[in-house]
Amino acid sequence: MNMNKKTPAGAKRVSETKGTAFLQEAFYHQQRVLLDNLALAEKSITHQGKRGDVTERHFITTLRAYLPKRYAIDSAIVIDSTGKTSDQMDVVIYDPQYTPTLLDQHDHKYVTAEAVYAVLEVKPTINKTYLEYAGKKAASVRRLKRTSIPIPHAGGTYPAKPLFEIAAGLIAPNIEWADGFGTTFLGHHSALPAQNRLECVLAVNKASFDIFDKTVNHTVVPGNNALVFFLFRLLQKLQSLGTVPAICWNSYASQLANIKSNK
Repeated sequence: MNMNKKTPAGAKRVSETKGTAFLQEAFYHQQRVLLDNLALAEKSITHQGKRGDVTERHFITTLRAYLPKRYAIDSAIVIDSTGKTSDQMDVVIYDPQYTPTLLDQHDHKYVTAEAVYAVLEVKPTINKTYLEYAGKKAASVRRLKRTSIPIPHAGGTYPAKPLFEIAAGLIAPNIEWADGFGTTFLGHHSALPAQNRLECVLAVNKASFDIFDKTVNHTVVPGNNALVFFLFRLLQKLQSLGTVPAICWNSYASQLANIKSNK
C-alpha cells in the first residue's frame, strides 16, 4: 500500500476550512437526489395520476426530513366545524399533537381547519394555469371556519388566540418562463386575489420565491440550493406562527347532536 498517495480532502476537512462551501455542496447533492427521483417518476411511470401521487410523496418525504416532528405533513382534505370541506390538498402541514385527523381511511383523512399551518400544491411545472389553480386550492382552505377558545392554566386562563392566515404555496421541479421568477411570473402572481395568495413558490431546478419578509417585495434565491433555502424559509415562517389555536370541540360535537354551541 502506497502511504504517500494523496487522498481527496474529506468532508470533515472541507467543513473546517471552507464551511460555507461544505454546506452548499452537501445541500446541493440533497437537491440533486430529489430531482433525480422526480425525473425517474416522470420517465418511468406511465399513468399520469399515479405519477402525480409519487411526485407528491417525494416532496412530502423531503418536507418531513427537514421540518420538526411538531409538524405533521400529509395529503388531506381540510374540514371545519360546520362540515364544509376544502379541495383535496397535495400537502397539508398541520398540528398533530392537539388536533387529531378525522375519519381516516387508508390514505384518506380530514384535517380540522384549526390545525392547519400551511398548504402546498405539487405540480410538474410553474406556469399561469398552475399558479391560479394552486391559488384556488388555497382559498378553499382559507374560507373555512376556524374556532379559537380560551385556554385554562394553573394561574387563570389564556385568552383565545387570534387566528393567523394559513400560508400557501406551489412547488414543482421546473418553471416555464425563461426568466424564472421574473416579470411575467410576478405579474401573474400579483394578480391573484388576496384569499388565493401564494406566499412561497419553488421550482427545484431553478429558484425559490417567497413573500415572507414584509420588509421587501419578495425574495428570490436562484442556484443549486433553492430547495433547502425554500425549506428553511418555510420553517422560519412556521415558527413565526407559533402554535395553532385551541379548537372548540363543542362546535364539532353540536353538529352531531343537533344542539347549538355558544362558542
